[in-house]
Amino acid sequence: MVEADTEEQLSGILSYYSGRRDELIPILQEVQERFQYLPEDAMKEIARFLRLSETTVFGVATFYAQFKFYPSGRRVVKVCRGTACHVRGGARILREMEKRLGIKPEQTTDDLEYSLETIACFGSCALAPVMVVDQTVYGRMTATKVEQILGGTK
Repeated sequence: MVEADTEEQLSGILSYYSGRRDELIPILQEVQERFQYLPEDAMKEIARFLRLSETTVFGVATFYAQFKFYPSGRRVVKVCRGTACHVRGGARILREMEKRLGIKPEQTTDDLEYSLETIACFGSCALAPVMVVDQTVYGRMTATKVEQILGGTK
């Protein structure tokens, strides 16, 4: 069941659409922009609105990397998994982030402060291994630098 506030906001979004199947992606994009992720109940309502199966809506949403299925934290930490970062210890940086935040990639801390993501490549190979917190790029990362950047988290 969609919560009242969510339902009202979703109804407002859907009111601009006619219910055609080709509107699925624009609707998903607008819902994500509003909620910062795609709530499961909202996706079910979108399926009903477009007269599509829930499986079809979830299938389309999971196909595109732009869509998120969990609420994002106030701060988003992205760790590069590209070749240069991997060779220079990116996996250690990711493990340290998991340990410090208490979450795995594609998860958010219970207090909604941090989300952890991985990226195929930032294109900053000369700075490998690289991590981005919000919009700030941190290069030549070490476990010590993770601690300095995050401070006393967890």
